[in-house]
Amino acid sequence: MRRVYHVAKFYTMETTSKQVKILSIDIGGSHIKATILNKKGELKMDYDKIVTPAPASPENVIKAIKTLVKDFPAYDKISVGFPGYVKNGIIKTAPNLSTKLWADVDLTKKLTDALGKPTQVVNDADMQGLGVVDGKGLEMVVTLGTGFGTALLMNGHLLPHFELAHLPVKAGKTYDKYIGEAALEKEGKEKWNRRMKKVFEIMKTVFNYDTLYIGGGNSDKLNFKLDKNMKIVTNADGIKGGARLWLADEESVTKRKVSTPTT
Repeated sequence: MRRVYHVAKFYTMETTSKQVKILSIDIGGSHIKATILNKKGELKMDYDKIVTPAPASPENVIKAIKTLVKDFPAYDKISVGFPGYVKNGIIKTAPNLSTKLWADVDLTKKLTDALGKPTQVVNDADMQGLGVVDGKGLEMVVTLGTGFGTALLMNGHLLPHFELAHLPVKAGKTYDKYIGEAALEKEGKEKWNRRMKKVFEIMKTVFNYDTLYIGGGNSDKLNFKLDKNMKIVTNADGIKGGARLWLADEESVTKRKVSTPTT
């Protein structure tokens, strides 16, 4: 059963230490970013990054993460945003890394064993959504990067994840192919922006959201005026969602098994 995360009220976390520290990791198609958060989602250090390895196999990505965080301050828990469909911490698709390499990989367990701390893994747009929303009404988050990430939350509750990036939008092209990084590089900024206007109109019509948050590395390339209920957010804002994965049990609508280190 998929855990429902709630961000509208203050949350606590169990720990034997006086101050919980969460290692929050964002795995992207071009870079892997990480920082340390406190339980309120406040950054305790600037986030650092490393180039995503090629090929981006589970083994290579975990090795890169270990290299990235080896000099980080101590942490108690780990939160990971992954660019693909994630079910109960297990990777199902990884279109921008290689689904063939990642299908059915239990990244939660692998990272728990590699880094020695309890770990949770969710879709990267879902984690960004947890970090940026206000918890009021239907809020949608899209990420413009290597691909097109999406997340939906209702009154702060993370709704079931849909990989909208793989829906066709025009002439057999999926959203990933229509507005992803490769399309931006091939078609140029002006044509890409015209496409983004069309995509935003579709999102507005289909979802009738109260607020749309726009993140990802290419969000700063948008060159047209946004509606009042559309906001650009940063990767630093989104990575704060890593703290909100660790809700106390009494604040969770459902529960999921959290991987703990193998002894």
